[in-house]
Amino acid sequence: MKKKETEKPIDEEIVQETAEQAPTEETQAPDELAEMKEKYLRLYSDFENFRKRTAKEKIDLIQTASAGLIVDLLPVIDDYERALANAPEGEISEGIQLIFAKISATLQAKGLKELPAKGEVFDAELHDCITQFPAPTDEEKGKVMEVVEKGYTLNEKVIRFAKVVVGN
Repeated sequence: MKKKETEKPIDEEIVQETAEQAPTEETQAPDELAEMKEKYLRLYSDFENFRKRTAKEKIDLIQTASAGLIVDLLPVIDDYERALANAPEGEISEGIQLIFAKISATLQAKGLKELPAKGEVFDAELHDCITQFPAPTDEEKGKVMEVVEKGYTLNEKVIRFAKVVVGN
């Protein structure tokens, strides 16, 4: 094949000049290299922190995904417990009690726990004080005398505060 006459020969001087102007690792200042390494390390650590944070958020989201449903079921559980406590002996069948036991076991397996309240020292982070009554003894001052509505935690996070009466 013949070369086209329009092609010009490459000027060797231009190639040599651009090669000389291109910086090499040897010609870079040590400060610039250290600065680039520091930027790389900061970027890498930021990415690692982001990755760990998003993984933790994902785990938290999975653990609390059912929190809305469980919170909606708590009044039903309360109603059943009140019916069981106030029903005459033998009125609630054994089958209904077994069903409730299964529901309770399932909710506990999902991380639902009842907050201990009666006889405990009042804690504003766990209890919601509805009213105060005079305590019969000095030992009962500041303690929960009665539980009006049970409190619950889901995976160590309070989803409903216990409504209590406190001795004053």
